[in-house]
Amino acid sequence: MRRPAVVDHGSVRDYAYFDGRLATGLAELSHDPAVLDGPGWWAVVGTFEGEWTFARFTDVRVAPLPDGLWSGPSESAWRTSLGRRAYEQGVREIREQIAQGWIYQVNLCRVLTAPVSGRSEPAGLARVLAAGNPAPYAGVVDLPDAGVRVVSASPELFLSRSGDVLASGPIKGTGKTAEDLLPKDTAENVMIVDLVRNDLAHVAEPGTVDVPELCVVRRHPGLVHLESRVTARIRQGQGWPGILDATFPPGSVTGAPKYSALKTIAELEREARGPYCGAIGWVDGDRRQARLAVGIRTFWLEHGLLRFGTGAGITWGSDPAREWAETELKAARLIGLANASNK
Repeated sequence: MRRPAVVDHGSVRDYAYFDGRLATGLAELSHDPAVLDGPGWWAVVGTFEGEWTFARFTDVRVAPLPDGLWSGPSESAWRTSLGRRAYEQGVREIREQIAQGWIYQVNLCRVLTAPVSGRSEPAGLARVLAAGNPAPYAGVVDLPDAGVRVVSASPELFLSRSGDVLASGPIKGTGKTAEDLLPKDTAENVMIVDLVRNDLAHVAEPGTVDVPELCVVRRHPGLVHLESRVTARIRQGQGWPGILDATFPPGSVTGAPKYSALKTIAELEREARGPYCGAIGWVDGDRRQARLAVGIRTFWLEHGLLRFGTGAGITWGSDPAREWAETELKAARLIGLANASNK
């Protein structure tokens, strides 16, 4: 892999980077979703467990990704919260719960962790990922003092907003090629689309929830996904606290029914997901626009450790070995890139 060149112009502190725009001039930090209904441009990071960080920046401009050093971990340094045996047993337990009628689908995940050099910076990793794995919802939020250092190469839209219109782009179904996709993948996608429709209906004008795209095959670096799109018009009087309460965590990374799936996740997963499977993006209160990605294909730095999550949706038709292989496929390219160095 050709390593991106780095010209050190001095590191940027406290910034966010999305869609070719650099946000600097940190003016306010909050954990209250109500701030998003006011003015200003906000970077957003929400953990799967529901801890939110909202950072208002005063200077948002078209600019290149900041420079930064990156020295990745060695391939052998990575550890997983669930090994193959434990993961495959989790798949079997979920299938048993489905047979008993408690749930229909659960997204079972594991977190990979490796130590990194203290000189490694999110901007450096973001440059490596941008070169080797460009993604439609890629972004960086780096707030060291707040303990939020996230680099995402997400392919999945959690929520976008344009005026009064919300949209969500759930992904379910993964393969190396379109030929790898099974009827199980289509059934799983439709199931999650129904869940997202129901979530949006809680904050939508009656009759406005629509599915303009269903089970479209889209190619991404190293794999393909089945993707759908759900839209809705926001009901008058609804603000961001109600929108996030109704839709979070994203249905594609929980399961159906969502409440039961969350209970099963808590029972089977051994480590908190953190920003993985949460929400990462921005809200522009002045223009009433927003774009929040599902925090998949996402790294985060904390306490000298680099973390990355991977998972698969489990249904009655799941094969434990195949689901484990799907988690490996989703992780392989990104982990390989993160192991590189741009020094």
